[in-house]
This record gives sequence, C-alpha cells and structure tokens, in this order.
Amino acid sequence: MQIKFKKLHPDAVTPSYARFGDAGLDLTATSIKTTKNYIEYGTGIAIEIPYGYVGLLVPRSSVTKTGLILKNSIGIIDSGYRGELKVRFTVSLMAGVESYQDQTKEKFAYEIGDRIIQLIILPIPYITLIETKELLETDRGSGSYGHTGN
Repeated sequence: MQIKFKKLHPDAVTPSYARFGDAGLDLTATSIKTTKNYIEYGTGIAIEIPYGYVGLLVPRSSVTKTGLILKNSIGIIDSGYRGELKVRFTVSLMAGVESYQDQTKEKFAYEIGDRIIQLIILPIPYITLIETKELLETDRGSGSYGHTGN
C-alpha cells in the first residue's frame, strides 16, 4: 500500500519501519513545546490517510524508559486530517517531575531527532447503527470489569 506524506519541517524524517514485519512506522521529533500540563512533540510530517483507513499514534516501547505517558492514551488520525502529526505526553507522578516547564531541554525524555511515537494504519469499516429492543444473548452477557474473576 502506498500512502502520500509531506514534510512540513526541514529536519523532518521520513517515517519508517525499524525492522521488516513491524506494525508501526516510527516518527521522529522535530519540535518540543512545553506547558504546565503537557509536553508536545511535533513530527514535521503530514500524511494522506485514505478514506476507509485510520492512523493510530501509539507509544513506542522506548517510552517505558521514560516518565512519559501519552496524554490521550492513543492518537486517532482520521482520513480527512492533513495537519502535522503531533503528540502530547504527560509525565507520570512516579517520575518525580513536578512541572514540565521546570525541565530544561537536556532533561526531556525525548529530544529533537529521537523516534518518539509509532504510526499504525489500519482499515476501518464505516458503521451504520440500528437501534433495537433486544440484542443476541451470549455466555458473557452483561458481565463487566473483572467478571472472569481476575
């Protein structure tokens, strides 16, 4: 599958798979912005996700070496979006950081030029919901959190 992308920043790095068979394309930081509530990394990349597909921005496994947590858990890139791919992280309280703005650029978990996030592109069906009075029965039924005893 071929998908078009555009570099929006002179230092933008072409998204790539680290190894053959990987699910996610690594994206590289081209900018860092801090507020009192988050750290935002820009990738300098815009992408043309085709209709019928969705892009998911998910943390790389390297995030476990940091105190960062993706602010919205997972980023959803709709097929109509053409802006820069950016991600916002919050810092875990366990990391011992009290304010994002207290950190210097040398102390950021990721620096400009680091691979910061991965992009997974998947097909997504367009759903039409049909309201009904009853749903099919299943063994699970309405069992919710911890219903299997774990």
